[in-house]
Amino acid sequence: MTAPVRVLVADDQSLLRGSFRVLVDTTPGLAAVGEAGTGAEAVESARRLRPDVVLMDIRMPGMDGIEATRHIVASPETAGTRVLILTTFDLDEYVYGALRAGAAGFLLKDTSPDVLLEGIRTVAAGESLLAPSVTRRLIAEFARLPHAHHRHHAQDFPLRDLTEREREVLVLVARGFSNSGISEYLHLSNGTVKTYIGRLLSKLRARDRAQLVISAYESGLVSTAHPSPAHPPADG
Repeated sequence: MTAPVRVLVADDQSLLRGSFRVLVDTTPGLAAVGEAGTGAEAVESARRLRPDVVLMDIRMPGMDGIEATRHIVASPETAGTRVLILTTFDLDEYVYGALRAGAAGFLLKDTSPDVLLEGIRTVAAGESLLAPSVTRRLIAEFARLPHAHHRHHAQDFPLRDLTEREREVLVLVARGFSNSGISEYLHLSNGTVKTYIGRLLSKLRARDRAQLVISAYESGLVSTAHPSPAHPPADG
């Protein structure tokens, strides 16, 4: 029998935290192993319990979710733990910071239970979760932040080692396209798209899809000043 995905729930609202825990515990294949009401508690609990996934709120007293994510991702004790951020549209200014901290994905707090549970499974499987809606918000925020006007030069990233097709795929990833959306847009099979994503992760030394988005924008390969080549599909 496959071991359940072990989940730590971190949120400063006890009622919401309890609701998430009940949802996880009543879902086959998932198990809530603990709760945390602050960022510091989340870090301590993650090191002690070694969960597969931390469901992390951003705004918490003391150490916030971004700093907690940074500690969890950087610690050898929690090297196998993935962090799934829960955010709301009014917290978009934090999304970029959380990506930089090493978050594996984002979901909105008003998302449906089914989407939340699937998101936990997705990041537990080693994939990143960047829904097109969140990615588009991230792009807008990237354009607003001061560092958007001081990007690293492209040579700081090994983009010169990418093939033309790999660059095309990277652009679409940065624009929020799902694998199936990339497949449809470039007329490639899903398997071929997965192969390209794997090559990009390797060549750019990226941890996950979220870091590919960061590399595409920081290198200048993708510009916030230009529209997307097409509206990305809404399938996530």
